[in-house]
Amino acid sequence: MPILILPTLSLPESELEVSYILASGPGGQNVNKVATAAQLRFDAARSPSLPDRIRARLLDLAGSRATREGVIVITARRFRTQQRNREDAIERLADLIRQAAHRPAFRVATRPGRAARQRRLDGKAHRAGIKRGRSGRFDD
Repeated sequence: MPILILPTLSLPESELEVSYILASGPGGQNVNKVATAAQLRFDAARSPSLPDRIRARLLDLAGSRATREGVIVITARRFRTQQRNREDAIERLADLIRQAAHRPAFRVATRPGRAARQRRLDGKAHRAGIKRGRSGRFDD
């Protein structure tokens, strides 16, 4: 069953590789016996499901979670069961891909107008006058 990321983008589960590892943290004696933490591996660099623009941005956003080969590794150990940790890892990957798919707004660099520059300089001159007035000599 494919994982729905966006209305126009979904990932087949065959592209995800989930393995289970020993989780650290609380859990008593059980923590050393049961592998409940899920480690999800997704080969973003060679995924046919991702457009090039999203793939490039995804690898940038992944940062240290991405290997040199372009594999994204997400470790989920928040919950005490394998199934919940697996779902958590898949949801975190989906959120990361959604973030990568979001196209940032194009910003046109603008400069302040003449009136804004004049207001700024007037404010600076006013503040300088106030400070200059504080350092005067007083004759009593």
